[in-house]
Amino acid sequence: MEAVDDSSIPPAPTESKTAHMARRHVRPEADSRLVDSFSGLRAVLRNETFHQSGVQDSVMNTDDPLTASIFWLDGKAHRSRRAAIINFFTPKAIATRHLPIMQRAADRLVSALRARGRGRLDKISFALAVAVTSEIVGLTDSRLGGMDWRIDQFGRGPARASRGGMWKPLSALMTNFFVLLIYLLDVRPAIAVRRRQRREDVISRLLDEGRSEQEILVECLTFGLAGMTTSREFMVVAAWHLFDNAPLRQRFMDGDDAEKTAILMEILRLEPVAGMIYRRATETDADGLSEAIAAGTRLSLHIRAANLDEASVGPDPGKLDPDRARKLKLNGAWMSFGDGTHFCPGWQVALTQTRILLERIFQVPGIRLVRPPDISWVPAMLQMYELRNGVVACSRS
Repeated sequence: MEAVDDSSIPPAPTESKTAHMARRHVRPEADSRLVDSFSGLRAVLRNETFHQSGVQDSVMNTDDPLTASIFWLDGKAHRSRRAAIINFFTPKAIATRHLPIMQRAADRLVSALRARGRGRLDKISFALAVAVTSEIVGLTDSRLGGMDWRIDQFGRGPARASRGGMWKPLSALMTNFFVLLIYLLDVRPAIAVRRRQRREDVISRLLDEGRSEQEILVECLTFGLAGMTTSREFMVVAAWHLFDNAPLRQRFMDGDDAEKTAILMEILRLEPVAGMIYRRATETDADGLSEAIAAGTRLSLHIRAANLDEASVGPDPGKLDPDRARKLKLNGAWMSFGDGTHFCPGWQVALTQTRILLERIFQVPGIRLVRPPDISWVPAMLQMYELRNGVVACSRS
């Protein structure tokens, strides 16, 4: 399917901060079939005959089970790899192991904010995401500081490549360089420590599974992107909404954990970090779909459109309504974390760390947003937004 420019069509009313950018940039991949209804996405994602299929020429795409991350695997290989790590993302693991890490890291970051009197939301959020994810994965024994910068630079590979021309081969070289740095400075030292003594983290579990250093590196890179970079964007956009909406902010601060989570999930419905994901039909199938999809067909699954599908999310889909899911007796995840066997394993970690950080930020005396974030777009792979340079200020402690 060819990308269609719909910029001349009046946009539907929405409270989304990123909708205007998504409207210009989120497009199905050329020669793919667009699926943009909630029911259509759910049918595809829950059908295991549709396999993962990244954007053409993606730097992360590989069909080799030995070097592919869990993100790219399907079937038995995916179930085996997922089973090895899923216990690190259960509610019990979050409550007993991860929550204290989140609280300590958030306290440290907010204390630093109060001492300076101002700070950038994206830097604060990324620092928290790195602290939490590195503990879960086991990236805690780096030979040199700056792992957050290395992960960030690695994640910018698709954006650099999307500029075209010489940027494409240059991006590949730069990506390989940062992969080597991450391996030598972060992953290899962590593996060495855990070979001597196992810990309660993903790297230790992968060693127990007999995984090679190459396989462990790939998973660390995957978690670096999924657990750090996407979480940063969500924390920033959630904070932005609460800064700009005083009644919503008050409801968030007055609510219990369930109420706060409902607010965050509704924000994420309007602001899914991933705009588009991709699948490939391995056989002709029509299960749950309006018509059969032939084997070999590539599908572009429009996350943002599915999250605004009035038939599934209810009336006024562009309105931020924290009671929406409750009224429909649904959990409120919609398509923000995917669905089916590839449903995001770390979704509760992302929500919990965001709640922990925002609780603390909005308790800071005099906290205010003095500069809204700049919005840019990463066209490759997930077609996601980036929010940078949003500045908050507060009374100095």
